[in-house]
Amino acid sequence: MTKFGALYHRDYRNYFLLALLGMTAESIEHVASYWVIFQSFHSPTLGGFAVISHWVPYLVFSVYTGALADRFDCRRLIQAAQGLLMLASLAWGALFLTGTLRAWHAAALLMVHGMAGVIASPPIQLIVHDIVGPEHLASAIRLNAISRYFSMLVGPAVGGALMLALGPGVALLANVLLYLPLTLYLFRMPYTGHRSQGDAPRPASRFSLAQARRILAEVRSEPRIIQMIVLAGATSFFVGTAFQAQMPEYAHHHGSDEPDVWYSVLFSANAAGAVIGAVILESVAVLQGGARAAIVCAAIWGAVMAIFPLAHGYAAAVTLLVLAGIFNIAFTSIAQALVQILAPPNLRGRVVGLFNTSMLGLRAGSGVTVGVLGAVIGVELSLTLSAVAVVLVALGLLAAGALQRQ
Repeated sequence: MTKFGALYHRDYRNYFLLALLGMTAESIEHVASYWVIFQSFHSPTLGGFAVISHWVPYLVFSVYTGALADRFDCRRLIQAAQGLLMLASLAWGALFLTGTLRAWHAAALLMVHGMAGVIASPPIQLIVHDIVGPEHLASAIRLNAISRYFSMLVGPAVGGALMLALGPGVALLANVLLYLPLTLYLFRMPYTGHRSQGDAPRPASRFSLAQARRILAEVRSEPRIIQMIVLAGATSFFVGTAFQAQMPEYAHHHGSDEPDVWYSVLFSANAAGAVIGAVILESVAVLQGGARAAIVCAAIWGAVMAIFPLAHGYAAAVTLLVLAGIFNIAFTSIAQALVQILAPPNLRGRVVGLFNTSMLGLRAGSGVTVGVLGAVIGVELSLTLSAVAVVLVALGLLAAGALQRQ
C-alpha cells in the first residue's frame, strides 16, 4: 500500500489544500462563537443546546442530502454549503459588533452552520471517491481527517489571536475570505462525484424513516456496515463533540477565565492527537485495521474520555485529550472507509448519508447527555458517565461479533 497514496493525484492535492483553508475558517468561527456564548450567558444548558442545534440537521437531513449527492453535481452542493458558511460568519460578525447577540441568534446560526455541513458531507465523500478511486479511498479519508483536525489545531490559535487583536466581530467578518478559494476552485474541478460509478446520477427520493429502513435492509447482508453505523451512533450520541462546547467550563475549572493560551491549548489538544493518529495510520500499514480494530479503538477512546474530566492540572488534561484524538481518528476513519468501500455503488450516497445520520446527526444527543445533564450534575460527571456508556456499547459489539464468528 502506497503511503499517502491519495496525494499522488494532482486534483486531490489541490482540493486537500483549499479544503484545509475552508475548514480552518470553520474552526475559527467555532472557537470565537463558543467563547462568546460562554461569556455572554454562562450556561452549560445553552452550551448543550448549541451542540443540539448544530447537529440536528445531520440527524434529520443526512439521508436526504445523500440522495441529493447521488443525483446532482456534487461540486454545486459543496458550493451551496460554502455560501451558507459565509452567511453564518457574516451574521456572527454583525451581532458581535453591534452587541445584539441573543440566545436564539446563537441557536439559529449554529443551525445554519449545521445545515451547511449536512449539505456538504455526502458530496465531499463522493467527490473524493471520484478523484482517487477505491484504491486510495482509505488514504484520502485519513488525509481528509488530517485536514479537518489540523484546521481544528490551527483554528484556535488563529482565532484566539484574531479575537485578541481585532475583537470577535471584525475577526469573523475577515474570516469569510477564507471560504472563497475552495468555492471558486470547484468551478474548475472536472469531477462531479459520479464518474467512478460508471452510471448516471439517480433521482433523489424523499427522506423518510421508511427509506432509512430500506437502506438498512439493502446492506444487512454486510454486517460490518451495520456495526459501523451502530458504533458511530453510540460514540456520537453519548459523547460526540459536546465536550468542546463545554471547553470554556473545563478551562475555567483549571483557572482560565480569558480566551488565553491555555484555553486555546485545551481546545486544540484533541485535534493535535487526531492529526498525530492520522499520520501514524497513514504511515504504518499494519495499523490500518477492519471493523474489530475500529470497535477496540472506540472503546479505548471512551475510556480516555471518561478519565479526562477527573484530571488534575493542565498537563494531565492536555495529555488525555491528545490520546483521545489519536483513538478518535482511528475508529472514525476506519469506520468511514469500510462503509464507503462496502456500500453498493448504486446506493453509496444514501448509505453514506445514513452513516452520517448516525456519526454526525446523533451528536445532537450529546448536547443532552453532556450539556443539559451537566447543568444538573456537573459537566465533569456527565461526560464521565456518557463516556462509560460508549465503552459498554463497544464491548457489546465485540461480544456480538465474537458470537457471530462461532
